[in-house]
Amino acid sequence: MSSELMDALNILETEKGISRDILIEAIEAALISAYRRNFNQAQNVRIDMNLEKGTMRVFARKDVVDEVFDPRLEISLEEAKRINPNYQIEDVVELEVTPKDFGRIAAQTAKQVVTQRVREAERGIIYSEFIDREEDIMTGIVQRQDSRFIYVSLGKIEALLPVNEQMPNEQYKPHDRIKVFLTKVEKTSKGPQIFVSRTHPGLLKRLFEIEVPEIFDGTVEIKSVAREAGDRSKISVHSDNEEVDPVGSCVGQKGQRVQAIVNELKGEKIDIVKWSEDPVVFVANALSPSKVLEVIVNEDDKATTVIVPDYQLSLAIGKRGQNARLAAKLTGWKIDIKSETEARDAGIYPVEEQEFLLSRDSYDTDDDYNEDNE
Repeated sequence: MSSELMDALNILETEKGISRDILIEAIEAALISAYRRNFNQAQNVRIDMNLEKGTMRVFARKDVVDEVFDPRLEISLEEAKRINPNYQIEDVVELEVTPKDFGRIAAQTAKQVVTQRVREAERGIIYSEFIDREEDIMTGIVQRQDSRFIYVSLGKIEALLPVNEQMPNEQYKPHDRIKVFLTKVEKTSKGPQIFVSRTHPGLLKRLFEIEVPEIFDGTVEIKSVAREAGDRSKISVHSDNEEVDPVGSCVGQKGQRVQAIVNELKGEKIDIVKWSEDPVVFVANALSPSKVLEVIVNEDDKATTVIVPDYQLSLAIGKRGQNARLAAKLTGWKIDIKSETEARDAGIYPVEEQEFLLSRDSYDTDDDYNEDNE
């Protein structure tokens, strides 16, 4: 058993990164437990392992005392001196108590400990690998599903895709390859547990980082993301380089870059708008594809009143209020949309023929991208 155990310890140390000393300590602790359990003993014992000779011996440790109250844990000074005349009070005497068939129990115990430690080490390695990938994107393969989760293989481990993180416009079948966003990595008694999402705004952001080199290298920055997964999303982008068109970079030639992301998200429409630190410009851009006549800003309440042409009112608000809702999420400003007629009647837009039209600093996947922006 000695050579086999030594070989196993060396392999584990090399391949799994588990220290041999830590494994030996774990085996010794398990052997003590096994000795007490199998031989109904409660002594304070020590295991002496000699891996070179292949021997394992059990020693009971007893304190030297004047008067013995518990013979399992104590030994009288008189008896101790019969073993060695040099013993004194408070010394510890070790007596070998190795059972005859302890070798068989030791071999089984060592195997169990090694197996357990290998399992723990593998779990630790997987946890360390995936905890660094929280809020990152990975490609997985759908394995199966039940009423609560879809189980997605990420290679070494299955991730959990909860029902509320699944896109309503998607059907998942076994062996489908999907990109997922890692939302949380937990350490549990059964090993690491990984939760992923298809609806998280971070998935959209990571997809743009993959698809658009200018975002990956930092030339273009995604400032904010607002998403209603499976239906429509908006992102705002900015570049400090005046020679770079951030919207055009994200769209790509003939819309190829953004279309690749739309395809990955099964037709989810994406509006790309130019970010501005001026809320008047930013809110107007965010309401793309509608035109805006004027944006009135209330700094104290972080609210805006947006005036649009009468015929653009329904477009600005969007289906079930979606366009306005996404624009508010994207900008962080409350948005109250009024038609031109309503604004004039309320006395907040008295100037005739005034137009604050949305500049061509946005892209909507519903429409063709204007080549002047590329």
